[in-house]
Amino acid sequence: MTAPEVAELLAHERTVTCATTGPRGWPHLMPLWYVLRDGQPGEPGPRIWAWTYGASQKVRNLERDARATLQVEAGEAYAELRGVMFECEAIVHRDIDTVAPLGAAILLRNSVPRGVDPPAELAPEARAAVEAQAPKRVGLELVERRRTTWDHRKLGGAY
Repeated sequence: MTAPEVAELLAHERTVTCATTGPRGWPHLMPLWYVLRDGQPGEPGPRIWAWTYGASQKVRNLERDARATLQVEAGEAYAELRGVMFECEAIVHRDIDTVAPLGAAILLRNSVPRGVDPPAELAPEARAAVEAQAPKRVGLELVERRRTTWDHRKLGGAY
């Protein structure tokens, strides 16, 4: 997939599967809602950010080994499958000034059906829920180091 095709996929999809290395050495895969934020100059695209509970297994795994593999995929029939896999380094953010706005952005993005523009801001009750959860959560900034993509739609039926 081209960089613009990856950007379109990431903008459309909502869930990233995040693989970390568990305490016994086995892959630990968990789904996360995400948002895209600008990366650093020279990076191939925006960075994926997610939030999760600070006491979660994935956070403990990332504190021990900051490597994560992410996958975003789409398609139903084999001929429609497409996706991107990222090898990333994770930065765990615990400061409330980073975590709370991140949680609000994630909730805002996922508060409406696909294809519908989200409102400018969260409703007061949703903002209160984010503020209540933020102290228990962390922000995950996932810094891309390598990517692999696939798009079976381009195979023309030849597998």
